[in-house]
Amino acid sequence: MTAPDRSPHVLVVDDDRDIRDLLSRFLVRNGLRVSVARDWREMEQVLRDSRIDLVVLDLMLPGKDGLAICRELRARAGTPVIMLTAMGEATDRIVGLELGADDYLVKPFEPRELLARIRAVLRRYESAGPVQESNARCLRFAGWTLDLAHRRLTSGDGTLVSLSGGEFDLLQVLAERPRRVLSRDQLLDLTRGRSASPFDRSIDVLVSRLRHKVEANPQSPELILTVRGGGYQLSAEVTTA
Repeated sequence: MTAPDRSPHVLVVDDDRDIRDLLSRFLVRNGLRVSVARDWREMEQVLRDSRIDLVVLDLMLPGKDGLAICRELRARAGTPVIMLTAMGEATDRIVGLELGADDYLVKPFEPRELLARIRAVLRRYESAGPVQESNARCLRFAGWTLDLAHRRLTSGDGTLVSLSGGEFDLLQVLAERPRRVLSRDQLLDLTRGRSASPFDRSIDVLVSRLRHKVEANPQSPELILTVRGGGYQLSAEVTTA
């Protein structure tokens, strides 16, 4: 039972066999190719043998936990990650986002909700088009260049700055609306759509991470501003190319 080769390839990493089997069957029925792994060793083998478009990663795994794995994935690749956790604590979800996860889902969950989030993350990664396009549109501001086609951020001296998918999406939304105050709800809608929770704090986490990458002094930001009672604003003038 397989989906067409052109469909996205998802890797589910979970030590619970029942969950692996359930998600595999459900995702394949909905048009995705699926590989499974029960721990980081099996995950590494799949990554060596296959091109993976997205990793669904359980937080609690034997040997090496999901947070450590997410950190390593982010350090060496741009594959999007959705984390699964049985813990309801907001701190666990926020740590996952700080390490570069693109989204998270708390167990127990409906497989349909996971499918919706997978599709939303893949759309964000695919929206810029193929990386080989030579007529890429760029946004330039305060010495930074945001390449929308290649999903890259470079500094004025040409240094490439690593961004997670969520960080890139948020910076793009702000740069496309310079000097406009956007509320957290608006930013959630623009970056994550229906997958966002009404109590989602991920925007604050992503803003903090972006400030550490683009601000001279993250504790006293001059580029990504907090507007009291309003939300966030990119203060710089933006030009396109």
